[in-house]
Order: sequence, then C-alpha cells, then structure tokens
Amino acid sequence: MSSSDILERPDVRESDTGNANEVFHYVKKNKIAESAVMGTLVEALCGEVFPVTKSPKPGSPVCPACKEVYQQLKKD
Repeated sequence: MSSSDILERPDVRESDTGNANEVFHYVKKNKIAESAVMGTLVEALCGEVFPVTKSPKPGSPVCPACKEVYQQLKKD
C-alpha cells in the first residue's frame, strides 16, 4: 500500500456537534466519497469506524493516534 492510498482527512462527526475537541481521522482515500454519498462506514488508521459527514478545513485538528500511525507509514 502506498502512502497516497491513505491520506485524506474526512470529517467524522455530524455538522453541529458543538464539540470543540473534534478531531479528524486519516482514512483510505478511495472510501471517502463512497461513505459521504452512500453512508457506508470507513475505518480510520487508529481503528475508529464512522461514516464520513463533512470535510476538514485547513488547520483542522488531526487524531493523534491516526497521525502517529501515518508517520510510521511514511518511514517505510
């Protein structure tokens, strides 16, 4: 698996959760559109499973566990 196959940061929560600590997860790029349109679940690098509901904005916080896994993948 190449690093380009994984790195998109979809939004993982409903639009108005009011959660100031909301983070975004890394998931396989090819699963994002399918999840957003069909409502299917995606699995993040950290193992969390959820439907994609929105897109991150530049500077959005990233899940620390996903970020750590991604950094390890980049080293390989």
